Amino acid sequence: MKKQKITCKEVSDHICESLGEELDSPRCIAIKKHLNSCPNCQNYFTSIEKTIDFYKKYNLELPKDSHNKLINLLNLSCE
Repeated sequence: MKKQKITCKEVSDHICESLGEELDSPRCIAIKKHLNSCPNCQNYFTSIEKTIDFYKKYNLELPKDSHNKLINLLNLSCE
């Protein structure tokens, strides 16, 4: 399986879209600016990326119920 790297721009765009914000809205611009300048948020997203990479290596499959709870918790949709 090919590893996909996500850029900071993609993360900030996804956050803005998840919040229902236009990519050029003042709120989205503020989010992007914050993510680019905040070491704590950068570390947080790096840790998430490393966690995802770790679990991808083992190709584990969550039970369907756990998967659905995680998707709901993260406020994502399964399409």
